[in-house]
Amino acid sequence: MEFRKDKKGTDISALGFGCMRFTKKGGNIDYDKAEKEILYAIEHGINYFDTAYVYPGSEEFLGKVLSSNNVRDKVYIATKLPQYMMRNEAAIDKTFNEELKRLKTDYVDYYLMHMFTDIKEWENLKALNIEQWIKRHKEDGSIKNIGFSYHGDTKMFLEILNAYDWDFCQIQYNYLDEHSQAGVEGLKAAGEKNVPVVIMEPLRGGKLVNMLPEEAKLAMSNNERGYTPAEWGLRWLWNQPEIMCVLSGMNSLEMIDENIRVASDAKVGAFTEDDFKLIEDVKTAIKKNEKVGCTACRYCMPCPKGVDIPGNFYYYNLMYIEKKSSARFEFAQNMGMRDNPGFASQCIGCGKCEMHCPQHINIREKLKEADKALRPLPYKVGIEVARKIMLH
Repeated sequence: MEFRKDKKGTDISALGFGCMRFTKKGGNIDYDKAEKEILYAIEHGINYFDTAYVYPGSEEFLGKVLSSNNVRDKVYIATKLPQYMMRNEAAIDKTFNEELKRLKTDYVDYYLMHMFTDIKEWENLKALNIEQWIKRHKEDGSIKNIGFSYHGDTKMFLEILNAYDWDFCQIQYNYLDEHSQAGVEGLKAAGEKNVPVVIMEPLRGGKLVNMLPEEAKLAMSNNERGYTPAEWGLRWLWNQPEIMCVLSGMNSLEMIDENIRVASDAKVGAFTEDDFKLIEDVKTAIKKNEKVGCTACRYCMPCPKGVDIPGNFYYYNLMYIEKKSSARFEFAQNMGMRDNPGFASQCIGCGKCEMHCPQHINIREKLKEADKALRPLPYKVGIEVARKIMLH
């Protein structure tokens, strides 16, 4: 495992474990499976684990695994304050104390203000005495490092970056998002301020592996490097010195093994001119087909009317990356047969989802497009007939 330094010189594994996408069983985290994965990851050098207050069951699960296996002192926990829910200082205290209880610990190594999009959110926290609150918790040792995660544009990122003496930050960044959100400009600015950067959505929720167009897959498979699509995406990130840690939502031992293999020899500055050209070719191929830039982060969920927003967008994009007929069949099979199918037509246009979308997608309009594309009349009739047969 390669290690990179944080602001204080601590060795952090270049590969971090994202704790949002554990395998589910009966609606809950599959404890036995996910526990094996976490312990395997620790055994093989991963020491950075990222969770959040709003990830269902994640903090409690991580705390239980670490405490019951006596490995808390082998890892660094990152979790997040849902700043968008805070209305007073008491709420901040209550939330943080609840997180400590869930995590079965008396300190958090890396604490983030969750999902900033605008400097006003930091100003709101300042009005709740957050700076004094941070100072107090740093002094008593319950918070070791303070940072923020970000989902706005580059201009606002720079304002927030310069508004406080941050220990680190977390951004969505990958070769397809090089010039969106904080982007490479924000990454470089953080580096200049000696603020290490943690990367989320390094493969756009798996899209840069599972939803690549054939043209992109062919370019990668024909390349002499022999890298997998995931490897290309991760190595592109680790090539950049400003990046301290890349998070991956790993939910199989095979995925952990693969990512550890790559992280074990991914070096800064290893990319060649030909490597960068390949990435540009892949980006061009992807952008020919993509209809919605959704990463399936699920910040838009739950929908008050039960619309499966990421699901609809996944199959809508799949139509234009693979065959339309196969994407519609998968949509009908995997979404159409649920008790609550989450069809886009259930949307009433309230706009709640758009308020929370990190990608700033015009979700309501795109849902109409998706429904029209995925359920033309013959498919709509066929799905309804199949539902009556299968579900009644």
